[in-house]
Amino acid sequence: MTDRTGQASLRERKKAKTRASLREHALRLFREQGYQATTVEQIAAAAEVSPSTFFRYFPTKEDVVLQDDMDTRLVEAFVRQPPELAPIPAIRAALREAWGSFTTEEWELIRESGRLGMEVPEIRARTMNEFSRVINVVAEALARRVGRPPDDLRVRVEAGAVMGVMMSVFLPEHLAADTGAEVVKDTLFGPESAVRLDEALALLEEGLPL
Repeated sequence: MTDRTGQASLRERKKAKTRASLREHALRLFREQGYQATTVEQIAAAAEVSPSTFFRYFPTKEDVVLQDDMDTRLVEAFVRQPPELAPIPAIRAALREAWGSFTTEEWELIRESGRLGMEVPEIRARTMNEFSRVINVVAEALARRVGRPPDDLRVRVEAGAVMGVMMSVFLPEHLAADTGAEVVKDTLFGPESAVRLDEALALLEEGLPL
C-alpha cells in the first residue's frame, strides 16, 4: 500500500515528466517551424495535454523556453550542503554539483533555450521577469538555511547579490545575438559556464575586491 509520502513523490515525478515533455516538444516545434509560427495549442497537442495544462506549468509561451529545472537542481543541491558552510560557499558547491548532474542531451536543450533567449525578442523581453522569479527562489532557500524569513532584508540582499553576479556573467553575452557568435552561445549555455560563474561567485565571497 502506498503511503502519502509515496503518493506525493509519484505526483511530483509525473509533474516533472509532463513539464519536461512540454519543454522538449516546444523546443522541437520551435526548431522545426519557428518560434512565432508555433502555438501553445500545438505544443500541448504534441505533449498530449490540454492548453490549460500547459498554462499550469508555464504562464506564457516564453516561459517554456526560460524555465528549465536548473534552479530546482541548484536549490536541491544547496540543501544538501554541510550546515557549517557559509551561504556563498554552499551556493558555489551546489552550483558545481547541479551543473554536473546534467547529461549531454540536457545541455543541448539548455543551449537551444539559450539561443532562443538571445534571438527571439519576446523571450529576451521576458528574461528580467525570470531573474526576478529566481531571486525569490534563492531567497527562500537562503532563508531556510539561516533560519530567517524570506523577506528579511539581509536574505533579500544576499539573494539579489547572487542573482546580480549571475546577470553580470550572462546578460552581457546577449550582445552575441547581434554578432552571430555561435561559439560564445554554446560555451555560455553549457557546462563550461560553471567555471566562469564559480569565479564570479568567488569574487562575491571575497567581498568584491577591485
